Amino acid sequence: MMAVTLGAVLVWLIAQCFPIVSLNLEGMVTSVTLLQSIGVLWHERMQIIAALVFFCAIVFPLLDLGALLYVATGLARGRRVPGFDLLLRIVQAARHWAMTEVLMMGILVTVIKMTSLARVEPHPGLFAFGALTLLSALAMRYEPRALWALGDQVAPRRMQRVLPAPGTPTEYVSCHACGLVNLCACHGPAARCARCATRLHRRIPDSIRRTWALLISAALLYIPANILPIMYTTSLGSGSEGDTIMSGVKLFWDTNSRGLAIIIFVASIFVPVGKLLALTVLVVTAQFRSRRAPLRRTRLYRIVEFIGRWSMLDIFVVTLTVALVRFNAVATITAGPGALAFGVVVVLTMFASSQFDPRLIWDPIDPGSDARKEGERT
Repeated sequence: MMAVTLGAVLVWLIAQCFPIVSLNLEGMVTSVTLLQSIGVLWHERMQIIAALVFFCAIVFPLLDLGALLYVATGLARGRRVPGFDLLLRIVQAARHWAMTEVLMMGILVTVIKMTSLARVEPHPGLFAFGALTLLSALAMRYEPRALWALGDQVAPRRMQRVLPAPGTPTEYVSCHACGLVNLCACHGPAARCARCATRLHRRIPDSIRRTWALLISAALLYIPANILPIMYTTSLGSGSEGDTIMSGVKLFWDTNSRGLAIIIFVASIFVPVGKLLALTVLVVTAQFRSRRAPLRRTRLYRIVEFIGRWSMLDIFVVTLTVALVRFNAVATITAGPGALAFGVVVVLTMFASSQFDPRLIWDPIDPGSDARKEGERT
């Protein structure tokens, strides 16, 4: 674990310091790093999109790898490092938003897209991001909950268990952070986990209401995200033209880049719509305490959690394209309001899926039923 995370941190540094690619258009050359691309968006008054890319592509991957490396260093020496529990909670949160693999796909789509405009020359940043994607995938194998258990083996500690008073109705509650099952009072003040001190909740508070609010907001914003231009292209002799998400898909399809057209369509159209519909089904069935197909609905929730981040693909493509195509009066590409609306939709849907508590699916099921037994075995 130390070797993988240390290698990933070093490659992360290389990826941030060197340009990704350069464009050569009749002697005019532009090249950018990821940070420079974010700076271009910031100066174009797209601060929200710039901040979103900055955190998802730079900050959260570094937090994940840095905290993991620090924890691994302590475990290798047979001890817990200071802030052990906090660091593992940071790893859990950062992994939900770290999108290195989506960024790498966005880089590849941008490179292929730019070949029709100018000569593309790769730089060390491109290969560094490729290596970072592979190393990050290996680092993801080390789950925070497994590391909590490993910490208990390597450096045992006395857990601060607070048992309810005799005669008090009790129930077992699983910690959503470290996974430890705690015995708590059914009614009373919120308890904390005996291992990591995280506040315990039998179910996420107001899960249904929060998910509905986020879903409705995302659905409303998805309309301007598809109607408004996501980019403006200004070229010599052609003026300024706006491109929406669907017009970009059509352009790739018409220019025989049908593989890219399918990738962008799936990531920018199919995934967001599918996620909105799937979450709506999950919330409605949970709110009405449906007993139908709980295992299938649980699997549907897992799929929604897995594919949600891939909607950021278009945002990464816009970020790199806007920064690369800077040929003054010859050709310039700027971000449009559709990119802002679409970025907010991605964030809202990811928050919606995290606020929905999948345990609500199983609450109406009889503890002795075949459906619950099948789910427990799974």
